[in-house]
Amino acid sequence: MKLTIGHLYPDLLNLYGDRGNIQCFRKRLEWRGMEAEIIPFLSDDTIDFSQLDIVLLGGGSDREQELVCGHLKNIQQDFKNYVEDGGVVLAVCGGYQLLGKYYKTDNKTIEGLSILDISTEWQPERLIRNIVLTSPLFDKPVVGFENHGGRTYIGSHTPFGKVFYGLGNTGKSGYEGVIYKNVIGTYLHGPLLPKNPQVCDYLLERALKRKYDDNIILEPLEDELEDLANRYIADRYSDKKYILKETIKRHI
Repeated sequence: MKLTIGHLYPDLLNLYGDRGNIQCFRKRLEWRGMEAEIIPFLSDDTIDFSQLDIVLLGGGSDREQELVCGHLKNIQQDFKNYVEDGGVVLAVCGGYQLLGKYYKTDNKTIEGLSILDISTEWQPERLIRNIVLTSPLFDKPVVGFENHGGRTYIGSHTPFGKVFYGLGNTGKSGYEGVIYKNVIGTYLHGPLLPKNPQVCDYLLERALKRKYDDNIILEPLEDELEDLANRYIADRYSDKKYILKETIKRHI
């Protein structure tokens, strides 16, 4: 079995190691005896979504995000059709914002692709820190690093996870990211997937089911190192929260 993975605009959208998500997709397929074809699409390339099983849209600056949106506008309907047909997408930070209706900066409004019913508004204070989520989709925490000035409002969409430690979509909602069909939009850099193999397998499994057989279930891998990396962050901030609670108790 083989999956074709489209990496959209790595020349413009590749902040904080988002390219590592591509390597994680590739290796977790190869370790199971499957093939991954990686196709990078640069700024002037034509994208045929019908040939893709997974799409990665990474993070970039406001300027780069605006440039990418200009390129994608020409194929917005094709991208939307791909999503509505169950196409698998991982959109990180700027890529996440691009899927919405607009991103309002301090001096302009960047029109989005309107694939998701979400919107983003810039505020001067950046939301920067490690972040830990809990999600009903996974039996382990989801960990990563967030660094964004945008506050994303997801309306009636389902969030990717509930914030256990960190700030998330708006810094106030208590939730992070969005899930829609087979799309995950998130602010989690790091890159996200190597420290969260359960998220990688979730996306791979959905792509394989869509392409081959709805009954496919991926066999687990020996993820000792990946789990250690995940637990290091999750346990570290779990302890911090506990210590803070105990400190407050002692001073009441």
